[in-house]
Amino acid sequence: MNHIAAAETGFQPDAGTGSTAITRTRTIHQMLVPFPVAYFTAALVTDLAYWRTDEVMWERFSVWLIAGGLVMAALVALVAIVDLAFAKQKPVWIRAFGYVLAVLLSLVNVLVHSRDGYTAVVPTGLTLSAIVVAILFLVATSATWTLTSRRHGARK
Repeated sequence: MNHIAAAETGFQPDAGTGSTAITRTRTIHQMLVPFPVAYFTAALVTDLAYWRTDEVMWERFSVWLIAGGLVMAALVALVAIVDLAFAKQKPVWIRAFGYVLAVLLSLVNVLVHSRDGYTAVVPTGLTLSAIVVAILFLVATSATWTLTSRRHGARK
């Protein structure tokens, strides 16, 4: 089974006469990680809007955004497992554990948001959303959105 990877091409000047093309492959999960981060960040924004306006629409948006982020996070996890199995990758444990922690907190957050009334969001849901976004920005945005790294001796 072949592993599919996208390639980024950059040109680096060489001491010789021309330019040398340098290719860096990106794993599939690396391209998908920003989606849950965007969903969970948007959920924080809609939680803040609900807190300021008391409009139920914002609370409903938060529930759907968190649920969508959880679906995308599950897809990222599946693709990361495939990347680990077939692309000669190894996990970066601190980022992987941080990502798993954020997803578990989001699972609790969607349950908190599914309750009825103002207390579904303020203060517990809003606090959980802020913690999830902080964790994701600390671990997922570092090192180009990847949860794995290339093993030594692996083919490029």
